[in-house]
Amino acid sequence: MDDLKKHIRDIPDFPKKGIIFKDITTLLMQPDAFRDAVEAIVKEYKDKKIDKVLAVEARGFIFGGAVACGLKAGFIPVRKKGKLPWKTNAITYELEYGSDTLEMHHDAIKPGENVLIVDDLLATGGTVKAVTDLVKQFEGKIAGIAFLIELSFLKGRDKLKEYPIHSLITY
Repeated sequence: MDDLKKHIRDIPDFPKKGIIFKDITTLLMQPDAFRDAVEAIVKEYKDKKIDKVLAVEARGFIFGGAVACGLKAGFIPVRKKGKLPWKTNAITYELEYGSDTLEMHHDAIKPGENVLIVDDLLATGGTVKAVTDLVKQFEGKIAGIAFLIELSFLKGRDKLKEYPIHSLITY
């Protein structure tokens, strides 16, 4: 999957000075690269009997929806507080400067369902850790967590030790 790296653009000093942002829009514009990334995630989980694929807005939706289709699974959007139209369960978690709240529809997961969490990037792991806690509220089983990109130097994997993680690209 290192071949996918050539489709990722580095944007220095975004969103703030000192950060090198990994821009995936250049990969998304390449139909073969985008398809290869989605198919690689689907291949990894095709035999795991995934009931639902869960993804966090916004870039996670791009991969999560496509992976759900490939796995013939349902798709669960996790959104920021106040963005979903029906009853929700919520989780509030700490960020570097403050906190954030994520929500999922109250009927999104039935107890015992196998859930695959998909996101574009694993950095510090805080957001995905919050999502795993949200899945636990529903008594769902986390079958795995998949990322397009993992920034291993930020050690996000350490917060997710109890789950199998699959990253297509590692920096």
